[in-house]
Amino acid sequence: MNNKVYFGQVAPEWDRIRRSFFTDQVREKAYKVAGVQAGRVVADLGTGTGFIAEGLIKRGLRVIAVDQSEAMLTEMQKKLGSERVDYRVGGAEKLPISAETVDYAFANMYLHHVESPPHAIKEMARILKPGGKLVITDLDSHTFDFLRTEQQDRWMGFQRPDVRKWLIDAGLKNAAVDCAGERCCADSCDGTARASVGIFIASGEK
Repeated sequence: MNNKVYFGQVAPEWDRIRRSFFTDQVREKAYKVAGVQAGRVVADLGTGTGFIAEGLIKRGLRVIAVDQSEAMLTEMQKKLGSERVDYRVGGAEKLPISAETVDYAFANMYLHHVESPPHAIKEMARILKPGGKLVITDLDSHTFDFLRTEQQDRWMGFQRPDVRKWLIDAGLKNAAVDCAGERCCADSCDGTARASVGIFIASGEK
């Protein structure tokens, strides 16, 4: 099973599943790092059913929601409507967004699913306007192999210095990777293992 098939299958239950992984504090901290302002345009990459986008809409931003799974976008649209959201199907290799068109780009629990994290970050940097900010929330390096097999994680988290280097290599300034003060938790399907993984917040400015 690949990522697209997996997320297509779990889309109707994703809001419930996601809540068991981590709290809403993850997105609140991401918004704070970005310094989001009403009236701006933001890309939510790997949006799923709109965990990040939902809070941005409430703050008065316009959202371009990108996901490779049409099923996820369908569930998101049922919940959030289309007044302030532009839904686009696309993947990390070539985001369906023109260069220098968004003020912020968010990627929550997205990087560990992409084929090439450094390339994905360069694509995120490409769509930012000059002065725009990228914020990534994702998993620290871990050894819970069942996340790879059961949830189709492509990468078992990341070392923070590597993520900072990728931000710098993408041409972003003020690159930083800090602890989010939150953990991502998940149980294996057979109940024999439980993952508890630190979450980092990475950011950089174009």
